[in-house]
Amino acid sequence: MHAAAVEFFRGLQDRICAGLEQADGAARFREDTWERPGGGGGRTRVIEGGGVFEKGGVNFSEVFGELSPEFARQMPGDGLTFTATGVSLVLHPRSPHVPTVHMNFRYLTHGAKTWFGGGADLTPYYPVLEDVVHFHRTWKAACDRHPGVADHAKMKHDCDEYFFLKHRREARGVGGVFFDYLPAAPAGWAFVRDAADAFLPSYLPVVERRKAAPWTADERAFQEYRRGRYVEFNLVYDRGTTFGLKTDGRTESILMSLPPVVRYVYDYRPAPGTPEAALTDYWLQPKDWAGMTA
Repeated sequence: MHAAAVEFFRGLQDRICAGLEQADGAARFREDTWERPGGGGGRTRVIEGGGVFEKGGVNFSEVFGELSPEFARQMPGDGLTFTATGVSLVLHPRSPHVPTVHMNFRYLTHGAKTWFGGGADLTPYYPVLEDVVHFHRTWKAACDRHPGVADHAKMKHDCDEYFFLKHRREARGVGGVFFDYLPAAPAGWAFVRDAADAFLPSYLPVVERRKAAPWTADERAFQEYRRGRYVEFNLVYDRGTTFGLKTDGRTESILMSLPPVVRYVYDYRPAPGTPEAALTDYWLQPKDWAGMTA
């Protein structure tokens, strides 16, 4: 399974990068290969200064070795030996009208325990119902193709619960799907491959619809302010960040998820009735987006 997962995730990185470069139309990914001191390594690909993407990263990794006893106790399984392989990505578009997006899929072993994890979520700044519905319906369709393995309602709920900033009492975005500790059985592996290949169809149509929309300096400033929530989540709560740092992963690759420009404004409060106020008042409240009519 590990060898099959490595082969699939390498190809997934290639397919996703090719699709994103085509959508961007101006920039290409720069690749860095790296080795982990304790075993394994990866390929980090970063796009910057593009026609659409101000900064984005698509990371493949295959790492193995030993966990610290303290960290090993926090994971399913036994002993200290582990392996992990997968693809993770975060894209920060320049336009406030093109949502930020995150996706990752992974295969891990810890002693005799093996499992899959992953998911995807959308973080718009000026949401459009058509886009949010499309994103959620694409992931629901991927789940529905694997009954008995992928429970969309649970995975959506788990996503809403996971990507929540407790100290802010607000969601990071409009959600998607999230799962962890899915047994590494053939049915689970089939779902992971299908879902991972659903990323481009879930996101690129949104990019194409919004990338040419005009935007103002005030909208850009609001985007930069909301990007601060992304930084807070990834540094405080994100399991992937924690896992990478605690297993001596490559810091540049782990922190590629952070946006290039962020604005922190003290006690910011949007004016009532504005699109900026609607983001938190309406859009960041969990809803059955896939069941809505766009």
